[in-house]
Amino acid sequence: MAFPACPYIEERNGGLYVAGTRVSLDSVVILFQEGASPEKIVQSFSTLKLSQVYGAIAYYLENEQAIDEYLAEGEREFERSAVPLSQANPDLYARLEAARRQLGSKRS
Repeated sequence: MAFPACPYIEERNGGLYVAGTRVSLDSVVILFQEGASPEKIVQSFSTLKLSQVYGAIAYYLENEQAIDEYLAEGEREFERSAVPLSQANPDLYARLEAARRQLGSKRS
């Protein structure tokens, strides 16, 4: 997906980032969608300037549908790549299952 050029956002490594930083546009947009003010977002990412946050939010608002699709695709890709705990760490999974069963038997 191609995104319009903007001095506040750059596309690299298959993702969108606040220009000149390692902060993803995703991070800024998600906080903004959760109701965080630009000032609060700057507090969360001390490497960002307030003007960069406003620029990122403006970019999102100007391209809202495309960015929302980009975020949704990223979420779907993450879900496809997630490895269940039972496969990623079978020992931990077994201990958690044993603890769950033990708690269940105490409640009965």
